[in-house]
Amino acid sequence: MSNQIEVRHLKYFLAVAEELHFRKAAERLFISQPGLSRQIKQLEESLGTRLFERNNRKVQLTSAGVYLKNETQLHLKHLDHMLKHTKLLGGGLEGQLKLGYVGSAMQNFIPELLLKFRRLHPTIHFKLAELDNQKQIESLISHDIDLGFIRLDHVPKGLQTKTVFKDTFSLVLPKNHHLNKDNFKGLFQLKEAPFILFEKSYSPAYFEKVMQLFEQSGFQPIVSHTSVNASTIFRLVENNFGVSIVPTSLQLGYAMDIQFIELIHVPQRTVLSAVWNSENRNPVLQKMLELL
Repeated sequence: MSNQIEVRHLKYFLAVAEELHFRKAAERLFISQPGLSRQIKQLEESLGTRLFERNNRKVQLTSAGVYLKNETQLHLKHLDHMLKHTKLLGGGLEGQLKLGYVGSAMQNFIPELLLKFRRLHPTIHFKLAELDNQKQIESLISHDIDLGFIRLDHVPKGLQTKTVFKDTFSLVLPKNHHLNKDNFKGLFQLKEAPFILFEKSYSPAYFEKVMQLFEQSGFQPIVSHTSVNASTIFRLVENNFGVSIVPTSLQLGYAMDIQFIELIHVPQRTVLSAVWNSENRNPVLQKMLELL
């Protein structure tokens, strides 16, 4: 690469590549449009190739521009992480770990994990974000999080997984329901009841296991509502809109007029997996993986 190319050139290029509009990119960067055009021209001259096709109607990336955009997004993110980690080390911290998780993981597994990790590494800072499975996958690929906790059987190439927790399923009923732990014999007793389930998009693998429970009980459920939010499901059950099936760990942390019946005699288990990007060089991630 030519010595004339600086980080600012790449930042300017990325703004135009993402906006595909010089005026909007200039406003985003707080510089003049002619100044931005000069910077892009300098970059193209240094590389000896066109990065954009321009006409009066639109701006498009060339094949070289598409490649540079993808690589620049990745490497500028690595640079940003490197500088932030350096700053944390300078401030007396070991670093930072950004975690994504599905809601049920926060009920027992993640708090216990973080407490153990903090005892070993008290000067590491955590950032936590509740994200659905697919959003975690996207965030790991884009390096917006370091480690995720998901309920998926398969992940894209470049990501690695480790099973960290296997959970039973539990039936969720209103507290005033005629069924309870004493008289419950099987799901077949609810074949006429409306069910409120996690959306299939939440986790196709999880959804399939729940469907297996119904199939083994000899009926197809009446699904009246779906949600990706456990508290929404529980609130609907509480108000007699239906019943549900959820990971047993979700019974912790909610104070509602509902009851849980653990389905201990069925073979299905819902699996929580840790997932990370094999290209992630955050040294804190390696410490967490050692604990896992």
